[in-house]
Amino acid sequence: MVRYLFSCALALACASPALAQDDAEERPADADPLTATVHLEDVERFAALFDASGGAPDAQRLQRDYIDPGSFGVRVFTPYRIRSGENLAAAIAEDPAAYRQALDRCLPLVREANADLRSIYLGLRGALPEARLPQVYIVMGAGNSGGTAAPGAQVLGLEVLCAISPKDEAFAARLRQFFAHETVHSLQGDFDTDRPENVLLRNVLAEGAADFIATLVTGADTNADRSAWAAPREAELRDRLAADLALIDRASTDPALEDAANAAVRRWVGNYGSPPEGWPSELGYWMGFRLWQAYYDASPDKHAALVAMLKQDNPQEVLAASGFIY
Repeated sequence: MVRYLFSCALALACASPALAQDDAEERPADADPLTATVHLEDVERFAALFDASGGAPDAQRLQRDYIDPGSFGVRVFTPYRIRSGENLAAAIAEDPAAYRQALDRCLPLVREANADLRSIYLGLRGALPEARLPQVYIVMGAGNSGGTAAPGAQVLGLEVLCAISPKDEAFAARLRQFFAHETVHSLQGDFDTDRPENVLLRNVLAEGAADFIATLVTGADTNADRSAWAAPREAELRDRLAADLALIDRASTDPALEDAANAAVRRWVGNYGSPPEGWPSELGYWMGFRLWQAYYDASPDKHAALVAMLKQDNPQEVLAASGFIY
């Protein structure tokens, strides 16, 4: 089975901290909304290797011919996802059908996705005129990540996105969602971690902002099923989130609460495929969306509110200004 990993919960905003300094300085050129193109050079190179090896490329060839000559996108995806040719070869051997499906069914759909990307980028340029829009890279990973972002780039794992979208229409919608959501993460960049913060609040705000702006520019709910479950329970969910945020604050000065605080974080984020019983996965995304919706609605300057979603200079001030938790 392909192993799914969508949330980067504790590795905030799906950043890629393992990029070397020279890679960080090699930020790709900004994308132009009118000409933005999905980068497919890595996945096309992988496809050639996969076909030439009968669907079983070995670790040496994957390292030499796929990872080492890879684009900026592959370098972003390698440290915590692809990891190495050996790890990638093992993932392919575990579920070769997932990689074959990605190449045969979903890669042709991605080749037709430039119009969707440009439409979303035009929406983002309208909402955030100063934003430096990232390049989009499609890569093949080790079955453990649907996407991540780094300054100047959003990188999507084709084999995972394809596996969780068994119908072509669902895959196209998922792709649009990731184009928008991961772009927001790339614009958020690295947050200031020098001061102590509530990790749950930070993650809920980061993911909620990405979903809010993605919904704004695509006009589509990022997860309609999750929203349908959560909406009638919003009051009780707010109370639960308030209690968990308070617990995490107390845990910062009481080591005895560390396990309970970690469980509180996992209740909301980083639980794709293993949510609390009876809950949908990653409910913190929806709560963050609703929190930012309250903040946005209360703000007289909507553009400034969107910029605040990227900067998040003071999470506690955002929480207070939103009035989301009483």
